[in-house]
Amino acid sequence: MFKGTPEIIAQRREEIVGACEQLYQTMSFKDITLKEISNVTSFSRPTIYNYFHTKEEIFLALFEREYNRWNADLEKILNSEKDYAGQELAEQIAKSLERRAQLLKLLSMNNFDMEENSREELLASFKRAYGQSLKLFREILGKHCSGMSEAEAEQVMYIFFPFMFGIYPYAEVTAKQKEAMKQAEIDYKYQSIYEITYDCLVKLL
Repeated sequence: MFKGTPEIIAQRREEIVGACEQLYQTMSFKDITLKEISNVTSFSRPTIYNYFHTKEEIFLALFEREYNRWNADLEKILNSEKDYAGQELAEQIAKSLERRAQLLKLLSMNNFDMEENSREELLASFKRAYGQSLKLFREILGKHCSGMSEAEAEQVMYIFFPFMFGIYPYAEVTAKQKEAMKQAEIDYKYQSIYEITYDCLVKLL
């Protein structure tokens, strides 16, 4: 990794991750290369290797950033002076995920390959952001669902967090996919991220 001050390293890593995020708005994971990322930054491809060894490491850093953004929303729910009831809490969490479509898109990818092709220290940093989401979510349940037992709260966690992996593919459907569903004569009700998340949480809470 490039030898510089922590501030410089962090700033340059952020620029690289930001370039990846920009490309990810219009390109797929498989089409984004280090060369494509270098074209959007002020760095050459060899320079990027000073900060990230693989494309997967850059995406993992973007993934971590998205978890941190969601964590900020979860902290607001946790620290709210209002005591949210079941449906109100479901609404607040659903709204927080509605703003995090990119997090859900990343969740729907092959996370095994992303993590397998990243260095351990970067994976550990990502896991800390993910772990903070688990911690905040559990604290939210403890605060706003006081009648829920420890076993019930754990069950909610083990249902909802795996459930999140499938939200994006159901909510963000392309025109090609819709046409294929039509040709297959599948009567499918399309729902938003908010609707899918809210309906699940209302049942769980």
